[in-house]
Amino acid sequence: MVLYSGQCGKTHHPVRQNPPKLGHLYTNCDMNGQAKPPAPSPRDNPLNRAQFLLLSPDLDHVPPDLGLEVAFAGRSNAGKSSALNALVGQKALARTSKTPGRTQALVFFALDEQRRLVDLPGYGYAKVSASLKAQWSKTLDNFLNQRRALRGLVLVMDSRHPLTAFDQQMLSWCQAQSMPLLILLSKADKLRRAEAQTTLAGINQSLIGLRQVTVQLFSIHEPLWIEQARATVVGWLGLNHQGL
Repeated sequence: MVLYSGQCGKTHHPVRQNPPKLGHLYTNCDMNGQAKPPAPSPRDNPLNRAQFLLLSPDLDHVPPDLGLEVAFAGRSNAGKSSALNALVGQKALARTSKTPGRTQALVFFALDEQRRLVDLPGYGYAKVSASLKAQWSKTLDNFLNQRRALRGLVLVMDSRHPLTAFDQQMLSWCQAQSMPLLILLSKADKLRRAEAQTTLAGINQSLIGLRQVTVQLFSIHEPLWIEQARATVVGWLGLNHQGL
């Protein structure tokens, strides 16, 4: 692409500029070449008021099973806590770490007296004993099967390694319980445009026939994808974008 600079009546010297890489996610365009919307301010985000409530290694010390909850699950190193932070618009609400599997309990965040977000224990790569992993699995299973306040589950999958055995297990549980499920194909910024779209299409194809399942690409660097995921969570919690 050649652009021309200079004032009228003067010789115009060509200034050569490389075309934008629309397939790359760190531009001001999305993967379809459309301009990205500005990131919403905290006042436009009803999840931004989330505050740490409590941490519990089991179901004996969790909040009363009342109100509405949305839980976040994912294999260790899939970016679960980072995704939660992006949706609430806070950098450090959920603890993140370069060491996978740091979420080792049920972590509750309160939006108000009746609405909560829950960060579930990561599963997979954590370097812990087999007995502790078994304890996490039992706690997770009991929470998912017994929690009446749960209104939806956000399952974070690494877009480069989707549908692991753990992911399949969560899918099966959601179908058995008729639980709404949002799948976030995280770290999609690490894929090229064509790769990301192919991955998304493949996942959608494999989930044909399943009920109440939504799949989308996701990256903590992509405001449009963050807003799409946030809208689903906000709907499950009965909130609108003014948080009323």
